[in-house]
Amino acid sequence: MRIGIVGGPNSGKTTIFNALTRSATAATAYSSGRLEVHTAVVDVPDPRLGLLAQMFAPRKAVYAQVTYNDIAGLTGGAGNEGQIGGPLLNAIAANDALLLVARAFRDPNVLDPDESVDPGAAFAALETEFLLNDMVTIDGRLERITAQRSRGPVEERQRLAQEEALLTRLYPLLEEGSPLREATLSDDEMKLLGGFGFLSLKPVLRVVNAGDEDEEEMFSDHLNEGTFFLRGRLEAEIALMTQDEAAEFLDGFGIVEQGLNRAIRRCYRLLGLISFFTIGDNEVRSWAVGAGSTAPEAAGAVHTDMQKGFIRAETVHFDSLKEAGSMAEARNQGLLRLEGKEYVVQDGDVLNFRFNV
Repeated sequence: MRIGIVGGPNSGKTTIFNALTRSATAATAYSSGRLEVHTAVVDVPDPRLGLLAQMFAPRKAVYAQVTYNDIAGLTGGAGNEGQIGGPLLNAIAANDALLLVARAFRDPNVLDPDESVDPGAAFAALETEFLLNDMVTIDGRLERITAQRSRGPVEERQRLAQEEALLTRLYPLLEEGSPLREATLSDDEMKLLGGFGFLSLKPVLRVVNAGDEDEEEMFSDHLNEGTFFLRGRLEAEIALMTQDEAAEFLDGFGIVEQGLNRAIRRCYRLLGLISFFTIGDNEVRSWAVGAGSTAPEAAGAVHTDMQKGFIRAETVHFDSLKEAGSMAEARNQGLLRLEGKEYVVQDGDVLNFRFNV
C-alpha cells in the first residue's frame, strides 16, 4: 500500500509525513522546479497480531506495511501547462492512493503563497490540477489515436477504437469538474486506463493540517469520512516521544488516538483492504489484500507459487482461535475448515495454504 502525500507549497506536507511515519525529516523552504520525495515504511498497527505472537511465540511478528511518499509541493497551474512535469507526475502516479494536505494553521513564520487559510479552497485547487492534467493527457492520447487508428492489424484497430470511445466519454466529466474516480467504470475499462497514470482516478484521503491550539469543531464543515483533522506539528512531535510521554500529551490535548493510526485505518477503508494472518515456526505475519479476494489471491500475496499451485486453505478466524486458546483446541472443536478456490477471505482469517508446484 503506497500513499503519496501531496499539497501546495508550505501546506505542511512534510510535517504530516513526519507525524504519520515517526520521522524527523526537515521541512525545506519551497523552491520551484525541484522534485523531492521522502519515503518511509510504517507498520500497520493490529493488536490481533500481537495476541497471535503471544499465543505461538515465534521468533518475530511481521506487520503489514504502508509506504508513505512525501512529494514536492504542487504549484498552481502545473496541470494546465501539461502533465505536471514528467518526474513529478511519475512520483504522484506511482502511488495506490493520494493523501491531500490543506493548510489550516496560521504561522507568520511560514509563508502562505496563497495568502489565505482556506482548506476547502486548497483541496479544490489540488483536485483542479489533477483534472487539468488528466484532460491534457486525454487530448494527447486522442491525437495519437487519430494518427494510428487506420494502421496495423484489425485487433489493434479495434483496441484503439475502444480506447478512443472510453476517453471521449470521460473527457466531458473532467470538463465538468468530476474526477475520474467518480465515473462508473468496468474492470476491463479500469485495466484500459491503468497505463495512463490519471491522477483524478486515484483514491483520495484529505487532511486538514491545523495548528496546535485549533479545535476540530472549527473545521467541521470540511470534515467527513474522506477528510480528517490533524494538528500536524503537534502530532509530529508526539510521534517521536516514548509511549509514556506520548500518552500524557495525547491526554493533555484531548487526542483519543494518534494521527498515524487513524490515517492508516482510513487508508485501509479507502482502498478496500482487509488483513489476514499466517503462522509459522519463525514468524506470525499480517498481510493486506483487497476485500473480496479469494483464497488463491490471498496465497499469491504470500508467494506467487502458492497461488499457482493452490490446493486448499486451512482456515480459522482469529476470534474463534482466540476463544479456543490454541490451534490444537480449535481443531478439536472443529473450528478449522478446509476451503477451496472459491472461498472469499474474511478480515481476521488465519490461513495455512496447501499448494503444489
